[in-house]
Amino acid sequence: MKKLLLASSLLTLAAFSLPNPPVDKKHPKATDPNTTAEVPQDHKLVIYQLMTRLFGNKVALNKPYGTIGENGCGKFNDITDKALDEIKKMGVSHVWYTGVIEHATMTDYTAAGIPADDADVVKGRAGSPYAIKDYYDVAPDLAVVVKNRMPEYEALIKRTHDHGLKVIMDFIPNHLARSYKSDAKPLGVVDLGANDDKTKAFALNNNFYYLPGKSFVVPANYNPLGPLKGPREDGKYTETPAKATGNDVFSEAPSINDWFETVKLNYGVDYVNGRKTYFSPVPDTWKKMRDILVFWAGKNVDGFRCDMVEMVPVEFWAWVIPELKKVKPGLVFIGEAYNPKEYKTYLEKGKFDYLYDKVGLYDGLRRLMTGGGTTEDITKVWKEESNGFSSHMLRFLENHDEQRIASKDFAGDAMRAIPAMTVSATLSSGPVMLYFGQEVAEPANGSEGFSSEDGRTTIFDYWGVPEHQKWLNQGKFDGAKLSPDQVKLRSFYSRLLNAASTNEAIRKGRFYELQDANNLGKEYNQRHLYAYLRYTDKQQVLVVVNFSADKTYHPTITISAEAMEAMGLSSKKFYTYTNLLADEEPRNALNLTLDPLSAYVFEIKPR
Repeated sequence: MKKLLLASSLLTLAAFSLPNPPVDKKHPKATDPNTTAEVPQDHKLVIYQLMTRLFGNKVALNKPYGTIGENGCGKFNDITDKALDEIKKMGVSHVWYTGVIEHATMTDYTAAGIPADDADVVKGRAGSPYAIKDYYDVAPDLAVVVKNRMPEYEALIKRTHDHGLKVIMDFIPNHLARSYKSDAKPLGVVDLGANDDKTKAFALNNNFYYLPGKSFVVPANYNPLGPLKGPREDGKYTETPAKATGNDVFSEAPSINDWFETVKLNYGVDYVNGRKTYFSPVPDTWKKMRDILVFWAGKNVDGFRCDMVEMVPVEFWAWVIPELKKVKPGLVFIGEAYNPKEYKTYLEKGKFDYLYDKVGLYDGLRRLMTGGGTTEDITKVWKEESNGFSSHMLRFLENHDEQRIASKDFAGDAMRAIPAMTVSATLSSGPVMLYFGQEVAEPANGSEGFSSEDGRTTIFDYWGVPEHQKWLNQGKFDGAKLSPDQVKLRSFYSRLLNAASTNEAIRKGRFYELQDANNLGKEYNQRHLYAYLRYTDKQQVLVVVNFSADKTYHPTITISAEAMEAMGLSSKKFYTYTNLLADEEPRNALNLTLDPLSAYVFEIKPR
C-alpha cells in the first residue's frame, strides 16, 4: 500500500496471550545471551503472493500506458490446476490473491453496468487495487465473462482448496476510492456514506470525514496517462463537500504525493479535535466493515491480509477479529504494520495472528544484501524487536510494495537472496512469504505507465511480467523457457520452502544463535557469516549462511557445550550433518567451504 504515496483449517488464535509466553523448564536459563525464553509456536505458513491481474497474463507487448486490449490481463481462470500444482510443489500452504476486490479503473465496463472512472482520481490505467470501488464485488478485469466475475472467483477459491492450498485475500479498511458506490451489496445493506450528515466534519456514525463548504481539488500537476488522455480527464472531479484523503490529509487540496484518489474512513477518531475517540456505542463504520468481512468469509476464504492496519484504531481490530472468528474460527488475520513499538499491541490487544516484519528483519537483510549492514541486525530482531512473539511475525524479501531483489534499485542480482531468504524462512516458526516472479529473478525493468521505473512490478498498469512469463510459458506453467540459472534459483526456493514447511525443528523448534561460539574463529567473519540452531526434542537443525557476494570462507563451525546441552545432545558423541538444501552425502564434520552467497541447512543426527 505504501506505493500509493507515489504513485486455515488453521490454528485458532483468538485467545492467545503474549505477555507470559510458556517457558520450557528444560531449556537454558533466559539469561543465556544466545537465546530467549520464548517457546515457539508452529505457525509456519508458507504464503505465495500473486498479483491476480498479472499472474496469468500471456501478452508480452508491454506498451507503456497500454490498454487491457493491448497489454492483456490475467484472469481468475488463468490460475489453473497446473499452476496450483506447481505452487503447491514449492511447499506453499497459502495463496494470497492480491487485487481481487473491485477498485477504481479507467477501463470501461459500461456494458456490465460498470462505467470507467474519472481519470483525475485514478492512479494508472488499470487502477490501484487499494482504491476500492465496491467492497462487495470483484474486479471485472479478472473475469473471462464479466457478468460471471463472482462465480469465477468462487471457482478459483474452490480450485485452490482442491489442491490443498488455503486462500488469503486483501481487506482494505482505512480508505476507499472517491468514486465508491456498491452495486453488488446484498439486500438490506446500506452503502458507506449513504446516511452521513455531510454538514459535520466529524460525527460518530458518519462513515467519512468532511470539509463542509469546500470542494475537492485535483492536484494541479497530475497527469494520469502521460501523453495520452484518460476518461473524463479535465483536471476536475466533483466532490462537495470534499472528503478527507486516505493518508490522513484533512484538506480539500491534497498533493500529488498524497493518496488523493482515496478517502479516509471514519472509525470514531476525531482527528481535527485532538484525536478524541468515540468507540461507544460501536461506530457505524465498524459494523459495516465487519459485515464486509463476514461476506467474504462466507465465500470460504481462509484469511485476510489487512492493509495499513496502524491507520485504523487498534480498538476496532480488538472488536472485529473476535467477531469474525465467531463466524469462522480458523480465519487468519495478517496485518501490514511498520512500527515495531506497536507490534505487541496489535498482536495482543488487536488480536492479529501475524504482522509484517518489514521494519526489522526485511530492512536488516536488505542492508546485508546490498553490501551494507552486519549480521547484528538479525540478532537485534530476535533478541529485541520480536522477542516473545517471533512466531507471529511474517517474513519476506519481496511483495507488491517492495522493490524486486534482481532490480538495479535493490540488489541487482537475484542470487543475493539465497542467504537472506534462508534466514527469512528458518529464523523463527512464523510465516514466510514469496512474491510471484521472485523465484525466477524478475527484475521489474521498465516504466509501465503510472508506475515509474522504480524496481517494482506495477500494481497500477496492465503489464506482462517477462521473467515470470518464461515460467508461465503461455499457460503451461512448466518453466520450459527459463534459463539454467533461473531453474537453479527456482529449485533453491522450492527446496528451502519445502524444508521449512516439513521439518519439525524449523516449524516449531527453539532458537540458539552461534555467533558468540564462532566469532573468534580465524575464518569466521561474523559481519558476513551467520549461524544458528533450530531444535526440538526430536530434530536438530543447523543453519549457516554467507552474505558476502565475493568472499569465500572456510570455517569450522563450533557448536558450544551450552548449545549442545540445550539441544539435548552429548558433546562426547559423533554426529552427521545432512544438507536439506542439496542432494549431498552427509558430512561427518563441520569443516565448511562457504562460497559467496551460500546457505546450508544441516540436519544433525547421531553417527
